[in-house]
Amino acid sequence: MNFQNLLSVENSEFYLGVAFRKAKTQSDLARLSLDRKKKKIEKSKEIELLKLDAIKDSLNGSMERILKSFPSIDNLPIFYMELIKCTLDYDSLKKSLGAVNWVIKKNSHIFSIYKEKIKKTQDLTKINQYRREFYGRISSVITQIEENLNYLEGCRKLMKKYPEIKTSIPTVAIFGFPNVGKTTLLFKLTGSKPDIDSYSFTTRSINVAYIKDNEKKIQVLDTPGTLNRFNKMNNIEKQAFLALKYLVETIVYVFDVTEPYPLEEQEKLLEAIKPLDKKILVYFSKSDIVDKEKMDSFLIKDAFKEPESLKKEILKLV
Repeated sequence: MNFQNLLSVENSEFYLGVAFRKAKTQSDLARLSLDRKKKKIEKSKEIELLKLDAIKDSLNGSMERILKSFPSIDNLPIFYMELIKCTLDYDSLKKSLGAVNWVIKKNSHIFSIYKEKIKKTQDLTKINQYRREFYGRISSVITQIEENLNYLEGCRKLMKKYPEIKTSIPTVAIFGFPNVGKTTLLFKLTGSKPDIDSYSFTTRSINVAYIKDNEKKIQVLDTPGTLNRFNKMNNIEKQAFLALKYLVETIVYVFDVTEPYPLEEQEKLLEAIKPLDKKILVYFSKSDIVDKEKMDSFLIKDAFKEPESLKKEILKLV
């Protein structure tokens, strides 16, 4: 799923400005091509109807592009649906998209009213009056959803940061505390090398890479580092847990045996993900810089210490 193509949502003044400029262009072109033999009132009607139609089409076209740009939320894969719900106000998002749809219907209704009024009148002053009324009502309609437009632009900026994940192929997640070597392991398993910094929460979103072996292709997610505090998760940590719950079949849990976090805390986090009922493979990172006696003391005897052996085991699972 890719949210990078979401269009910018501008304010009401922007859309009205575009629409009114298009109306002026249409009327200028019409004046050059109108039959000079036509009565003045017929020419005026034709020009004003072109303006109204241009404004309606411009505004509705802009609103339709917003609606098409945003995904149909209820039809998204469950991971993305839940990601939206935990990072945005889901009801406000749906309400704002509904407001955009309301504008389209309202504009079309107002246009049909004033189209008929202009067609039926034989009074030049009335034609100008109806055009001014139409401009005012159309402007009022879109101004009413200013807050909704602003909210949608905020949603767009956040959603563009969502990870691009394939939801239909075998998926493995690398999970553990911050800064324990998850991104380094991703590189060793897949050859993909995201930027790695030396502070906690180095992974600011989910990094995605692939293990490819002949016809096999396995998606590997480097999840944001998380702490053992499930009732106080921030949005970065929520992404990680949603990925574990809805996307993956296998979790690679990374222990940092140099203990930047006490092993007891790392073990608690491991226990906390077991109820997810996923296959869990344990990997000891940085084991090459810890003496053998200490390594032999760890209770988890079937943990992987070499990325290559871990990769082979992952490939067996597919």
